[in-house]
Amino acid sequence: MSRRERYRLDFRALMTQCEENYARLLPLMKALGERDSMAVDVGHDLHPHTLQMRVLERSPYTTTVRLEDQELLETLPASRLTVRMYHDARLAEVTEARPFRRVNARYAYPNRNMHQRDEKVQWNRFLAEWLRHLHDHGRDSGQAWRQQVSGS
Repeated sequence: MSRRERYRLDFRALMTQCEENYARLLPLMKALGERDSMAVDVGHDLHPHTLQMRVLERSPYTTTVRLEDQELLETLPASRLTVRMYHDARLAEVTEARPFRRVNARYAYPNRNMHQRDEKVQWNRFLAEWLRHLHDHGRDSGQAWRQQVSGS
């Protein structure tokens, strides 16, 4: 039996994903404005749900944002991501994902918590898909959402 090759993080691909996530988060931050939180309605009339966006910390070079989906089923916990935006580098990365306090760049495999070796990459891809979905289907009940998110 051959020994498994050690996972190697593709740093360039991860940074590209973080750049794309930053660009996708900027319109949401613009829609948020000076508020510290915003509820975004997603979906259609038959299956509506709400995503909460909350600023946890603002500083000149970073902003930490928590995105939390509404719980759809009692047995399935809602998705919750903590994202740090680095304004000088124009990057946004997932730093926490429920239920874990921190998302590492790589994990030994197998491991006690059943993390995938490329978990950070997967969470950042998930964030990209979530942000794309919000852009296409989201609406802030108190704002002219489409104008603020699209910049038009």
